[in-house]
Amino acid sequence: MLPSKNTARVKPETDRHVLVALDESENAKRALLYAADFLGGSPGFRVTLLSIIADPSEDYFTSSSERDAWIKDKISRSKELLHGYREILVQSGFRVDKVDVKVEVKNCPSIADCILEIQRELGCCTIVVGRRGISKKEEFIFGSTSNKLLHSGKNCAVWVIE
Repeated sequence: MLPSKNTARVKPETDRHVLVALDESENAKRALLYAADFLGGSPGFRVTLLSIIADPSEDYFTSSSERDAWIKDKISRSKELLHGYREILVQSGFRVDKVDVKVEVKNCPSIADCILEIQRELGCCTIVVGRRGISKKEEFIFGSTSNKLLHSGKNCAVWVIE
């Protein structure tokens, strides 16, 4: 049977996936609040809240059990932080099933590289980060995560919130 001429082809809905990279800073919280205010309640969006824990060298610890305990504690604190942020997004209008929490322990050349790697893995169209507010001298020595994201992000928007 042939479809009638009046039958419209319905394109399946695909949510725009936003990655919000967070740490314990006030600037990160401001970035989350901005995303909540800007996108909350709008249909067609899903959010992944991301916390990256830089995988520490074993040289920093006296034993592998001390290192494991440190990592376990950092993961626990990060999950607690992200679940609190998840509640903020839900209160702003996001459905619970549209907000994911992801904590990664990764060995990264830079935090920006890890964020971009995860952005590509998840297929996120937007990355949201807070600006750390480091001095020009610190930025020269250590580099700026937001600056690197702005210059290295491909096929996605990057929102840097101050």
